[in-house]
Amino acid sequence: MMKFVVLALLVVGAYGCGLPTFNPIVTRVVGGEDVRPHSWPWQISLQYTRNGNWYHTCGGTLISEQWVLTAAHCISNSNTYRVELGKHNLKEVEDSSVAIAASTIVVHEKWSAFFIRNDIALVKLVNPVTFTDTIMPACLPEEGYILPHNAPCYVTGWGRMKTGGPIADVLQQALLPVVDHATCTKPDWWGTQVKETMVCAGGDGIVSGCNGDSGGPLNCQNADGAWEVHGIVSFGSGLSCNLAKKPTVFTRVTSYISWISTTMASN
Repeated sequence: MMKFVVLALLVVGAYGCGLPTFNPIVTRVVGGEDVRPHSWPWQISLQYTRNGNWYHTCGGTLISEQWVLTAAHCISNSNTYRVELGKHNLKEVEDSSVAIAASTIVVHEKWSAFFIRNDIALVKLVNPVTFTDTIMPACLPEEGYILPHNAPCYVTGWGRMKTGGPIADVLQQALLPVVDHATCTKPDWWGTQVKETMVCAGGDGIVSGCNGDSGGPLNCQNADGAWEVHGIVSFGSGLSCNLAKKPTVFTRVTSYISWISTTMASN
């Protein structure tokens, strides 16, 4: 129980967690859409540097003053990373944003790129970030919790807006209803590739996560109205970003609460 108290203390402050100042406009439109500015204030852009410039590579989720949750497959030992917080438009200079260097990056010790297992990593910021109306953490869900089939969750990110297309300038959101494990593991869906440490969402052939969304959150609202990060964008169909019966597959955060807590406490 103590580890959950520690986690709670890390994120509780003047702003709490999962309760944005600017509430997201959660419509049920088909297809992705521009978000209300700063309505997902825990969304971050993970960036790497080349020739003096910084480039967006993945999304991620701020979960405390100094820690970001992302996907293991987003991390390369050959890159230097920073985290940009409070962003809305990647192409514009915004007073709301701040870029902080990554100090410690912890990739799950059992991450398997071949089998796509344990696709989770934590990035520690070199300095704690100050929470504001545009930068605040998401809540972590209860360990072991399983989302029900068709739970209305939202994926957010600056990923490609269509297969082979450019990444988005403005942060996007899309409604992705959860697909239960029994359905997602059917032979004509993902079959045995999906494990119980994963959660599927989408698969209608219209909306999904895409390249550049990797590492970003699956945002689901709890009974108290706070937003929790239940998934980390892990993989989808390599043939198309919007293939029927091939929902976006996320690392299921509730399978890794103990790992997250232990990693944060020991680093």
